[in-house]
Amino acid sequence: TQMAAFAQIVKEEGQKILGWREVPIDKSGIGAGAQSVMPRFIQVFIARDEGLCDDMDFERKLYVIRKRAEKIIIPLCEDKGGSFYIASLSSRTVVYKGMLTAEQLRSFYLDLSDLDFASALAMVHSRFSTNTFPSWERAHPNRYIVHNGEINTVRGNVNWMKARQRVIDSPLFADITKVYPIIDESGSDSAMFDNCLEFLYLTGRSLPHGVMMMIPEPWEANHLIAAERKEFYKFNNFLMEPWDGPAAIGFSDGTVIGAVLDRNGLRPARYYVTKDDRVILASEVGVIDINQANVACKGRLEPGKMLLIDTEARRIISDDEIKSEVARLHPYQEWNGQHIVDLDDMPAAPAAEETDKTYLIEQQKAFGYTFEDIYQTIQPMAAEGHDPVGSMGMDSPLAVLSEQPQLLYLYFKQLFAQVTNPPIDGIREEIVTSSSLPLGSTGNLLDPNHSQAACIYLEHPILTNEQLHNLKYLHDDRFKPAVISILYKASEGARAMNRALERIFRQADQAIADGANIVILSDRGVNETLAPIPALLASAGLHHHLTRKEIRTKVGIVLESGEPREVHHFCTLVGYGVTAINPWLAFDTVRHLGEQEALGGLSLAEAQKNYIQASVKGMMKVISK
Repeated sequence: TQMAAFAQIVKEEGQKILGWREVPIDKSGIGAGAQSVMPRFIQVFIARDEGLCDDMDFERKLYVIRKRAEKIIIPLCEDKGGSFYIASLSSRTVVYKGMLTAEQLRSFYLDLSDLDFASALAMVHSRFSTNTFPSWERAHPNRYIVHNGEINTVRGNVNWMKARQRVIDSPLFADITKVYPIIDESGSDSAMFDNCLEFLYLTGRSLPHGVMMMIPEPWEANHLIAAERKEFYKFNNFLMEPWDGPAAIGFSDGTVIGAVLDRNGLRPARYYVTKDDRVILASEVGVIDINQANVACKGRLEPGKMLLIDTEARRIISDDEIKSEVARLHPYQEWNGQHIVDLDDMPAAPAAEETDKTYLIEQQKAFGYTFEDIYQTIQPMAAEGHDPVGSMGMDSPLAVLSEQPQLLYLYFKQLFAQVTNPPIDGIREEIVTSSSLPLGSTGNLLDPNHSQAACIYLEHPILTNEQLHNLKYLHDDRFKPAVISILYKASEGARAMNRALERIFRQADQAIADGANIVILSDRGVNETLAPIPALLASAGLHHHLTRKEIRTKVGIVLESGEPREVHHFCTLVGYGVTAINPWLAFDTVRHLGEQEALGGLSLAEAQKNYIQASVKGMMKVISK
């Protein structure tokens, strides 16, 4: 049975079950739909072993027990058409939830009407799923958070957490693999956010620290925040990516309780502080009746800001104080200053040879350039510095239905947040957007140290031919690039392409084993016998291969390709794992257009700058959706 299997896991982890309790409920007031899928509710009591030093050690042990139980018991239940879910397993908090309205909660769980049942803090959230099917286990609260909003980046967040699992280690866990996978992908976006925050918290960070990493305030273009906080965010930007999207999140570990708003402020959160020392925060005013004479102060949570109450210290802690304290934990400014490298500050390698006109035309034909690509896309981008604007409507046939050969990028369409998101204006709301990114490897997420800051800082993902050339011939002990060709023998067809992909994966594995932390995939050298693997296929294939092996974070992927030339191409490549792109043929085409005096007398440097600006602006426009 489920209880017997759970008891065995508790025993194996050196703890003792004191007993079981059937949670008293009254289902008479809930709907037929909720009743038809209502589970059985069992509460377990576990004694802390004397070998565990403190409450946090016990919390970690309970975390291991829960994660092991989920991996072992859930498949057993699913085989028999049943289900199993642990709402909470903690010595500090208890979760009561279900497919219930707020009014039904108290009458359903009889514990909540018991006068002996008291707490100094509580989090309540009543909502229906907007991007998942409602169920008892997906109801709020989760184990550490309640969340109003949606995490738009959740797919990427989950994949990156999986990718870094092999390089994670912590002295707080004898065998950290027991809690893998970190993210339960069957949960909602809120539940997956909760999984990640729980992991950061139980592996040594404070709850506010974890929240700051997952929901950073807008910092890069914000001149009003302290330098030490900027350095904290810059360092942690290398460690892990933000969980982005509209979010008003309440969080608690049973001792501290707080709330944070996403960087764009796309969800409301208002609070009252009363004279009798209560703090009430909700998405609307009037959730609880309060005598206005008893209100000491009131306000609203601002974008990216945090409110924290520490029940042990018995005080409210301001956003400034919380974040300044976390930002001083390590000398982030010193680490960043010593180890972050700007690509343009690196010594230049000997210049590469320029391509002549005949070779340029051959390469344009090989990569499928059309008149429209050159004169209606690349030329206006280089001349005017913005993505060309077309008429409303899209009358091109879907790539899958077209009778003409199509680039692989055209088989993909943009995703956009379609539930409750206003689009972000990438121009007027530039303060909340960023195109910068680190290039290199990232180490152990749980061991922040100076070596983690060793990366090449890129203002955007587009590299010029000169920058890519310098990167190839980089002489720096901290960075080791490896160049892998993505060409194959065209005469041997699809089988040769498959063999070439397998070769790329093997060469990348070997390069990483030899210490490489930058892999450059290159399709230079196309001729009458050698054809390029579609750049998206090669780079995405390598990204997923390394993710499956859980070593993706050991290396940055750079693409040197003649194929991509417009915004959609760049967005697709970045979406499938490429860190930086050198569209070398597009830049050669820009140079040739300048020589033809088709760019209004602009110098090559100005035309390249315009092309990059147009590309990055276009990418930010896509991302803002």
